Amino acid sequence: MTSSAAATTKTILHVAGYTTCGFYRRAASVVASLSLLFPHRLQLVQHEFTSRDEFREWLIHGTNFRERVSNVGGGGNLRASAHSSSPFCWTSSTADQSSSSSTADSVLEFIGGCDDALEWCRKFAQPPAAAAPGGDVAEMVPDGHTPSHSYDYDLVILGGGSGGLAASKEAAKLGAKVAVLDYVKPSPAGSKWGLGGTCVNVGCIPKKLMHNAALLHGNYVHDQPHYGIGVTPESVEANYGMTQDNAAAAHSWDMLKQNVQNHIRGLNFKYRVDLREKEVTYLNLLGKFVDKNTIETVDKKGNVDRVTFSRCMIAVGGRPTPLNCEGGELAISSDDIFSLDRDPGKVLCVGASYISLECAGFLRGIGKDVTVAVRSILLRGFDRECAKLIGEHMKDEGIVFREEVVPTKLEKVGEKIKVTFSNGESDEYDTVLAAIGRSGDTSKLGLENVGIAVNPKNSKISAKFEQTSVPNIYVIGDVMDGCPELTPVAIHAGKALSRRLFGGSKQAMDYRNICTTVFTPLEYGTVGYSEDDAIAEFGEESVTVYHKYFIPLEWSLSPSRGTQQGFCKAVVNKHTDKVLGLHYLGPNAGEVMQGFGTAMKLGCTFEDIIETVGIHPTTAEEFTTLSITKESGEDAAASGC
Repeated sequence: MTSSAAATTKTILHVAGYTTCGFYRRAASVVASLSLLFPHRLQLVQHEFTSRDEFREWLIHGTNFRERVSNVGGGGNLRASAHSSSPFCWTSSTADQSSSSSTADSVLEFIGGCDDALEWCRKFAQPPAAAAPGGDVAEMVPDGHTPSHSYDYDLVILGGGSGGLAASKEAAKLGAKVAVLDYVKPSPAGSKWGLGGTCVNVGCIPKKLMHNAALLHGNYVHDQPHYGIGVTPESVEANYGMTQDNAAAAHSWDMLKQNVQNHIRGLNFKYRVDLREKEVTYLNLLGKFVDKNTIETVDKKGNVDRVTFSRCMIAVGGRPTPLNCEGGELAISSDDIFSLDRDPGKVLCVGASYISLECAGFLRGIGKDVTVAVRSILLRGFDRECAKLIGEHMKDEGIVFREEVVPTKLEKVGEKIKVTFSNGESDEYDTVLAAIGRSGDTSKLGLENVGIAVNPKNSKISAKFEQTSVPNIYVIGDVMDGCPELTPVAIHAGKALSRRLFGGSKQAMDYRNICTTVFTPLEYGTVGYSEDDAIAEFGEESVTVYHKYFIPLEWSLSPSRGTQQGFCKAVVNKHTDKVLGLHYLGPNAGEVMQGFGTAMKLGCTFEDIIETVGIHPTTAEEFTTLSITKESGEDAAASGC
């Protein structure tokens, strides 16, 4: 029984320790006080031993009570089997004070020691939260794990990305013996990287740094002169008392790439040290299933070995889908762009995914000639109105869009790549970057040897509560079919799964109302339903949209930004006032949206938002002043303060 259930049912909390132990007395005292305040909700049962030796004889040696507790719920609670200090706390279905071995049969949940008991009490004493999304209980299929198994590891994780690393450290903290297998297969263009997965090496981290380079260059050109930076009396006089934008600055791709890669290598090293400090075994090996408890490993020299496990977690992520046309091998992908050993020059980005548009944005921002080839629509799966505004902004930035075309042929012409498009037109580029989607990196895992099938469309693995069709093999992150391809999602899912496997938790991962930001030149932060999806789900008569255009204050001194606007909107259920989705276009979109993500997770209403006092002057406060609905037809442009 958890503290969340304690609001309606009496919880019987047992605290065991020896008389002279201050930690035991403290935990028992706090629980006793709560039981006096809430006699219908909580009962304390003390198991007091006269000495430390007598306590340890009961806990570890003779009765071995902790081992019995660790076997509750299928033997997954390694925290209990490793606990050796006073106090030892648990909840039970009975108030038996005998401290006998039979008492363990009624154990419901292992709590822990003094600090754990105090934290339990804090949660117990908190008022129950209003009904909110999330909090589902994960009903897992028994996977056969027992603490006394004879395998090499309690848990082997395939993949050293963000999710796998987080899961490994959480499991190790809970007492599991864990190994992480991570081996980076080179991209088709030959790019390789270190420990940390896509996000750290070829995704979020280098993307955000290069996006920042573009922002800095934009600030230099469009903003700095109008704030007086670098302005001389002579330049003011020459421009008749006005300031002008700066000319584009020279940019060194080699310097940017080198500094980004140096930062990434530092992170790679830190991750390896962190695994060692958390007592997780790191194996730089490629793994392939032999059976449901065995993986065949191969190192970079071709040496073959085997590793056995009680449980396995697949966290191998995904890889870019290759360009499927004649000469498609001439294109690079996001696996290659951040370590490209030459200036990208004139670039064609193929695809309208967020990866394609983000790369196009930062490349244009540092001065490159960029074209985007779009087969159908921009940012499929995101809000249509916001996607349209992003496209218009990118065109204003000088990015060329070839719409309703796909490449049909790539061919080398000297140092250039000639691209022929489906409409018969062609052009030459220095770099072609394909970003048309991602597929699960499962082709060499030997899943057929354990009977796990993948989705033929994306090579991803289906799962329920991260548990595959083989009960002791689990999957998290981008390689799980239907999972949002976001680093924090993989991290949270990995931690939650490890707690269920080794900590006695029943908490399921909540995949609803997850914030994300697209780092296009006009940044886009979003959480919840798009306007289109809300209408499809609830009906047009049940949805109202509050919206506003605004000019961020930091852009207001720059004449060349006069046509650029921020935008925000709230998608609201008309009948309940519940906010279904929030969307924001403007500076610092990730920072703006993060806090609203918490509000959405707690089930906020539109009134909650507009009754919140905004921070002035910020762009985030625009949400708190929304008042104009789309259906009203009124002008949505923001007024003054």
